[in-house]
Amino acid sequence: MIGAALVALAVGVALPVVGHGAHGLVGVLLRWVAVMLLCGFALGRRSLTPWIFVAMVAGAEIGFDAPGFAMQLRVVSDIFLRLIKTIVAPLILATLITGIAGHGDMKSVGRMAWKSLVYFEVVTTLALVIGLVAIHVTKAGVGLSLPVAAGVAALPSAPAQHWQDFVLHVFPENLIKSIYEGQILQVSVFAVFFGIALAMLPEAKRAPVLRLTESVSEVMFGFTNIVMYLAPVAVGAALAYTVGQMGAGVLVNLGKLVLTYYGALVALALLVLWPVMLLFRIPVLGFCKAVAEPASLAFATSVSEAALPRAMEVMEAFGVPRKVVSFVIPAGYSFNMDGAAVYLTLASMFVVQAAGMHLSMGEEIGMVLMLMLASKGVSGMPRASLMVLMAAAASLRLPSEPIFVMLGIDAVMDMGRTTMNVVGNCLASAVVARWEGEFGAELPSAVVVEGMAE
Repeated sequence: MIGAALVALAVGVALPVVGHGAHGLVGVLLRWVAVMLLCGFALGRRSLTPWIFVAMVAGAEIGFDAPGFAMQLRVVSDIFLRLIKTIVAPLILATLITGIAGHGDMKSVGRMAWKSLVYFEVVTTLALVIGLVAIHVTKAGVGLSLPVAAGVAALPSAPAQHWQDFVLHVFPENLIKSIYEGQILQVSVFAVFFGIALAMLPEAKRAPVLRLTESVSEVMFGFTNIVMYLAPVAVGAALAYTVGQMGAGVLVNLGKLVLTYYGALVALALLVLWPVMLLFRIPVLGFCKAVAEPASLAFATSVSEAALPRAMEVMEAFGVPRKVVSFVIPAGYSFNMDGAAVYLTLASMFVVQAAGMHLSMGEEIGMVLMLMLASKGVSGMPRASLMVLMAAAASLRLPSEPIFVMLGIDAVMDMGRTTMNVVGNCLASAVVARWEGEFGAELPSAVVVEGMAE
């Protein structure tokens, strides 16, 4: 059935290209037949992943066939994202506090911290270099015609980011404010300090608070399982809106840049992530199957936070202890944004090429070092990397006009960028667990097992 659906989809896409009129109508019918066949395939599966895939295909088709209607579907995906945002902060607080205070061994927490940071820095640096090499190979920005200056005025300016600003931004001044603004790193820092303070208390005083945080974490995982039932509908609505808003023309104009970026992501997966899995003896097929659902959520919504709760669940079910999952994945959302790292060097050099500028080897190395810091401040919200790019351009004294050109295709690139961020952080949790000798040493909780079975 899946083979017939793919054939029908391929023929349905090809017919309008080689013909017009009746060919276009037949193409539409074939594409919807493919959607129906995919629905039949998904009916025989208990997992949500096939339904998310079906929703992605159906959403793209709605966006192409009925863009006006598709533009009205954004409210569906917005509802889903709002529900997800209500989960993230309580989930991180509860799981991180429980993981630190319940562990009882501060030396072990310290080991997880430095191992995570070492892994984050190595992989992020390699991602930055891959983005730089990719854009040098394709030269996607060379010969680009810049828009008129009047259009550039609409681009918001961003101040240069200094290391002092980043360090200060790490620490919360108000927990409620940090939760409201979705500052994952600040919430995580509060949870770390709270967990350490809780671990230092006598058992009699620590136990009630620890039981509360354990209960809250279980409730939030249960909340996630409920919200995930909306995921296929939300994913389809998100893609329908994106395709209906952008259309296909913009992909033709800057298709070379998009292909360069996705080629760089493939290179990152094959040259960095795959060898890492082999080096740390992470089951490759099992890992790919585990991350399929959070990765598809990230791709369709372009919001890392949308996939965070499910990512934590699937990695716990995969064999990563909760204390590792609750520490590494939230920290990785600020320190290990692999997809964003590839994008930042690639996009910065695209700006340089489009402006007809030339950077020396020393200047490019300086740019990579600066972006190494800037990439640590990327949040999990859509198009957040674009704001970091503008800040980096201000620091490097690059023109803003080429960045304005990239606005039209940033949504397409953001899908791959967010997906790689999520996959990279899931792998980081498995690597740290294996490095600590605890991979597969702890059974997942009953609520997580129940969620994976749905």
